[in-house]
Formats: sequence, C-alpha cells, structure tokens
Amino acid sequence: MKKTRRALAAIMTAAMALSLAACSGKTEAGKTYKVGICNYVDDASLNQIVDNIQTRLAEIGAEKGVTFEISYDNCNADANVMSQIVSNFIADEVDLMVGVATPVAMNMQSATEENQIPVVFAAVSDPLSVGLVESLEAPGSNITGTSDFLDTNAVMNLIFALDPEADKIGLLYDIGQDASTTPIAAAKEYLDAKGVEYVERTGTTVDEVTLAAQALIADGVDAIFTPSDNTIMTAELSIYEMLEEAKIPHYTGADSFALNGAFLGYGVDYANLGVETANMIADILVDGADPAATPVKTFDNGTATINTEVCDALGYDFNELSETFAPYCTEVKGIVTAESFDDLDG
Repeated sequence: MKKTRRALAAIMTAAMALSLAACSGKTEAGKTYKVGICNYVDDASLNQIVDNIQTRLAEIGAEKGVTFEISYDNCNADANVMSQIVSNFIADEVDLMVGVATPVAMNMQSATEENQIPVVFAAVSDPLSVGLVESLEAPGSNITGTSDFLDTNAVMNLIFALDPEADKIGLLYDIGQDASTTPIAAAKEYLDAKGVEYVERTGTTVDEVTLAAQALIADGVDAIFTPSDNTIMTAELSIYEMLEEAKIPHYTGADSFALNGAFLGYGVDYANLGVETANMIADILVDGADPAATPVKTFDNGTATINTEVCDALGYDFNELSETFAPYCTEVKGIVTAESFDDLDG
C-alpha cells in the first residue's frame, strides 16, 4: 500500500513539474510572438484602436519579458488588398492575427479555417449576427475579440431629448457595411413605434456620401443618425460644414465622428477597446487562453461626445446640452474638430 502511495505521489509530482514547466514556457523571458494587424480603413476611431493595441502590447511585453513583433497594414477598404495582407500574414507564420473592423475579421476567419491561427477581432459591432462566433460567451473556434455594439435607442433618445418636435429623421449610412445593418434596423423600429418619418440616404464613397448628405438637407430632415459606419466616418470631414450650415445636427455612433465635425458621437471608449483587445491578445499568446472559450468583450455605451464648435454654430449652449443629455448618458464631454486624436494632443 505504501509503495502504491509512493508511486502515485511520484506520478503526481512529475505531472505537476511538467505542468509548471509548460506554464513557465509560455512566459519564457525573451520569447517573441509575431502578431499581424490589419486595419480596415484609415479613420480616427480605428487608428485609435490600433495605436492603443500597440502601446499596450509594448507595456505587457516589458512586464512579462517577452516581445510582440507586430506587422501592421491597412487595406483601405479594398477587398483584394485585404486578402493579400492576410495571405502575407499566413506566409510569415504569424502567431496571431488581429482584424480591425468586421470585414477584416470575416476575411481572417475564412482564411484560418484550416490552419487555425488564432484571430482576435476589434470593433466588430455584431459578431453574432455576421457569424463570427457561436455565442458571445463561448465563441467556439479560433476567433474572439472586442465588440463596439451600439445602443441605438440611446442615441434616438438624445435626438428627441434635444428636439421633442422632430418629425423627420435622416438615416445616413453605407448599405454594404455590416456595422450599420443592426443599428439602422433598430433606428427604423424606434421611429416607427414613435410615428416619426425617416428618410434613408446611402453612399459607398466620399463623393456618394456627400451627395447623400446634400439630399438629406434637401429632404428637410430635423436630424441625421449614422451608426459606427466606417464609410461615413471617412467622409465626415467632407460633409460636416454643409450640415452645420443647414443647422442639422448629426448624431453618430462614435466619438471620432464628433472629432471630425459631427454634432455628437455616442458609444464606447475606443482607446479602452484597444487596450482590452491587446490584453486579450496577450492572454492567448502568453498565458495560453483558448480563443474558443474566451468571451467576446463588450463595453458599456454611455459617453456622449459633443463637438463644441459645431454646437455653437448650431446655436446650442454646451452646458445646457450637458444637463439635457445627462439623464441618458453616463458622461457628456466636449471635443473640437480635428483630423485625428493625435492632433488634439499636439
């Protein structure tokens, strides 16, 4: 009996030693992890995410004594370029891919079905409806990430808190953007229930979005809603002045829109989203977390960012607006017009 116990103890000790060795191997000092990041388009929100991913990974690397070797590229919304970037990541044998925005994440999902390279997505508005994951709690494959899901009803509430008599709302979006599908449907449902008319205008390029914005002005809308749509985001600097001149407030699904001249951006903190994406990357690569069992990270909406320059031009008082919006937000803050968040720091 004693021999049996000694034998069992020896086996357990050996197993623990192997386990500890395996764990220590994951955080082996000096280890390098190759990470490929593909950004969908050059806009303030997505660039802010990428910047914070890189900064946080550098911090984690210093903390844990490892190196994250990052290959970064931007496909500029070109599907062919996107596929080539992902193919290059695979050829370079990256340890993990990061897809910033829904189209990139979906491309990476398809490209890694056989090789099972881990994929972490960032700023995917509705990962469940587009089929990226089986559930938010248990993604079920080699992919997980962070979501910037938008509380559309909250934005609608802000519109009518400011203008209870608004009777025609413009919906401005790119019909091909998956990030717009769910929130635009939610906006229509909200407005239908309220008995308020809405007008849809869409565009897929800056020129088309400009024409769509001009059409909404001609339509006589009282306000315009755009979700976290990257196509409209890239056009905001081209349209905000005409909307400002027409005295039409533009309510949007990200603070970067307000940075680029929209009246208001509502939603998640994209800097924090980038940080949490980086933490997830490190959990998978350094600590051995399984993407299939790593819940998708979601964030509280609630921050309303008002462009104070546009606010003044539209004839509103920022302090009064802050009080009006306070019951519908966790925070109301101001911002001025700039191309990027880095410009504000300067």
